[in-house]
Amino acid sequence: MLGPVPAGAKTFNNHPMAAAKKPAKRKPNPALMKPVQPDEVLSAIVGSKPIPRGQITKKLWDYIKKNGLQDAKVRTNINADAALKIVFGGKSKVTMFEMTKLVSQHIKS
Repeated sequence: MLGPVPAGAKTFNNHPMAAAKKPAKRKPNPALMKPVQPDEVLSAIVGSKPIPRGQITKKLWDYIKKNGLQDAKVRTNINADAALKIVFGGKSKVTMFEMTKLVSQHIKS
């Protein structure tokens, strides 16, 4: 067992280098902030005005939650209704990871 720390000794928490580094603030990716144009199919859900990709994803999730389309047992799956089925290329069930790939086909840069 270690004894008490002598007065003036540097411990791990009060080491001079411990407080010197602050985590850098994360910068938003400019590509995600640039407005993109949804096509006619996607416009039925997110609107027809150009909006950033992040807002498209947010609006999609708002639509999914509002209509109860997230699978109850497997939460990563989305059960498509008539409007989403068109966006998803005719698939009635997709994963949330597959969703972003399918939605990107309906976006014009």
